[in-house]
Amino acid sequence: MRRYGIYDGTRGLTTAIAAGVAGLLLWCATLVGVGSVTRFWESMGIVAAAGLVLALSQVVGGWTKGGRTRISPTTFLVAFLPVLVCVGWILMATQPGNGWHEGTIVSWSHSIGIMGLVHSLGLWHGVLAFGFGLVLGMTLDTVPVDEPVAAPAARSEAVVRNDTVRDDETLVADRRGPEWRQRPATGTDADEPMTAEREAARAAEPNTVTVGPRQDVES
Repeated sequence: MRRYGIYDGTRGLTTAIAAGVAGLLLWCATLVGVGSVTRFWESMGIVAAAGLVLALSQVVGGWTKGGRTRISPTTFLVAFLPVLVCVGWILMATQPGNGWHEGTIVSWSHSIGIMGLVHSLGLWHGVLAFGFGLVLGMTLDTVPVDEPVAAPAARSEAVVRNDTVRDDETLVADRRGPEWRQRPATGTDADEPMTAEREAARAAEPNTVTVGPRQDVES
């Protein structure tokens, strides 16, 4: 708990401040009103900003953990773009008077049979605008700062084996990697076994001395 004490405190304070700012923006939206097309879109923009501020408070709180801010492309494509289309469609279809492309969107809604749904959701246009700003803020995220990756240790040219490397072995590298192999026999190495056999045979022969016939010695 002590480890996250500063982080929790900063996050809680940031969220409280953001909630206060969002409430202030909502109050400003009520002052603008929705009496005309221009005022309608101005108030919807202010309400969307309130949702964005509340979402960004969590991103700001993540900075205390040493993270950096980034935009999530997948969240933007999978979450934000569908919300943008749906909220924009409903707000344009339910805007007061004959606003921007209002007749076209209403005609398309009647053609595909969703005008009843659009009209019902349009009664909560402020909630839709707030959610739009909230989802937009969620496309931002904090991730740990990239730390320099230590270079991998240089691979030793020699492969250490558990057994003792003999004098007649050498390191050979092929597709299977470096390993100790039997050295090819050279001319001198090939003669060594025969030389050893001759020396052994010579050592096994008895030592004999050739002498002449025995002569009697006259007294």
